[in-house]
Order: sequence, then C-alpha cells, then structure tokens
Amino acid sequence: MKIILFSTTLALAIVTLSFNAIVDMKIERSFTIDSLGACQGISYQQGKLFLYGDRETGVIREYREDADSLVYLGHEMKLTLHDTDVINHPTGIAYHEKDPVFIGNSIRLNKEGTLWKAMIYCVNWQGLQRTGSLDGNLINTIEDDACIQGTRPEYVQYGNKWFVATADYGGKANEVRLYDPALLKKVKRTSEKGVVFKKFTCDPWVQNLHWMADKGILVLIQNQVEGRKWRFAFLDLDKSIRDGKQSVIKVVDLSPENELEGFTFLKDYTRGIAVSSSRRNNATMISVQD
Repeated sequence: MKIILFSTTLALAIVTLSFNAIVDMKIERSFTIDSLGACQGISYQQGKLFLYGDRETGVIREYREDADSLVYLGHEMKLTLHDTDVINHPTGIAYHEKDPVFIGNSIRLNKEGTLWKAMIYCVNWQGLQRTGSLDGNLINTIEDDACIQGTRPEYVQYGNKWFVATADYGGKANEVRLYDPALLKKVKRTSEKGVVFKKFTCDPWVQNLHWMADKGILVLIQNQVEGRKWRFAFLDLDKSIRDGKQSVIKVVDLSPENELEGFTFLKDYTRGIAVSSSRRNNATMISVQD
C-alpha cells in the first residue's frame, strides 16, 4: 500500500511540475463577437463553443472555432420563461456528459450594485438547445445562499465523483465550494443539508472556473483588481481541499485592462479563448507555450 501511495503521489507531482514548467500564456489576437450584450463566459462542449451574455435578456449563442476566430452557427438560446427574462446575468454553465446541467445567475438587488442574489438553475440542456428558451426546460430553481458573493458553476472531479464547483467574486472571505449535483438538482437552497460537500478559501475577484480534468487542476479565472486586469490561477484541487485553502501551482497575469469574464482551453492545452465584458474585442485567442 505504501508503494502504491508513493507512486501515485510521485506521478501527480511529475504532472504538476511538468504543467508548471510549460505554462506561458500569450495573447494571439482579439476580435469582436456581437449580439451577446456584455459577454459573461464561454463553455466548450464536444467541439462546440457556447458564449453567454446579458443582452436585453440573458442569451447563449453557439459557435465553432475557425482558425484564429469563431464562426456563429446561427443557434441562439434566450434564457426566458414565457417571454420573461429569468437568467438575466448568466455566470456559468456546468456541463458534464449525462449529469444535470446547471446555469448560474447573479441578480442585482440595488442600483449601486453592492447587493446581489445568487441563483442556480437546473435546465434540460438538450431541450433548451432545441427550443431556444427555458419554456418546458427549467427543471429547478435554487437560491445559492451558501455563497458569500455570486455563483459560477463548473463541474470538477474529486476522488471518483463529479461535483459542481462554484466560487465567490467579492474582495474578501472568498471560497470555492463543491456541491453534490444529485442534491442540487432537487433542493431550493444550497444551504440545505448535504449540498455543500467541501470548500476552501481562495483569492478575490474570481469571475469563472475552468476544470482541467486529466490534470486535476482547477483554473480560477480572475481579475487582478476589481473589474480590471486578467489573472489565471492554476490550483491543485485535491491539495486545496485537503488544506482548506487554495494550493497554487502557477499564476499567470496578462496585460489587458478590461474585465476578464471567462476562459476555456480548446481541444488540448496549447490554445484557449478568453472573453471579456467589453463591447469590442471581447474575445481573445491565447496560445500556451513552453
């Protein structure tokens, strides 16, 4: 048993060191994706890219990669129910194979933007894509009252089970939390018994999460300061959970001054796409090199 444990730990250390050595993220080019309002994130699913934003209603649009740009596939989903805007400020799409799909939302409670209510929606993802709205496709509405500020769901694997991870955006007391998806699909509040499985503290201004499944690495997609400058923090998820605080493998800061909202790697870890809330040049191709 000791030999197996040593081998597993050594293998993980080699992967971590190798990843730490090669990550150098460089901006290739930026371009404009229209009709999203302020883009709030990007989700890569089986070769397709879903960008979401807060236009006159919350909206998700489907794209494919084409060389150093994106091509719109003519498929749009409005996050409305009976023509009423429901997910007005989408903040994350948690997708993993046949598991339930969750979409996050932040609801502004005052005009100053200092008070927010975080919501998570369990949706019929195939139905939403087919019909283009939440009509008949909204399975459950959950108040994320276990959060400190905001919600941004993303599937991660811990042990041999998949969980919905989320993180806070605020300037202090931030956490990453892991929710049990089977319970999350049924409850009305994330504070209900058993929903929060594990949690750990993290740095502020997390806008989104990205899971590197074969490396056990969780990427915090962040701003360096509130609402400005780009930061990517690569965490060892297992160690972060064991320690109760983020275990950083590497931090990469990039130069844009606008508000980074989301990021995804593409087919491998050599290229990725970052999105911002800017009206122009809101999508950026990023190369990852050694």
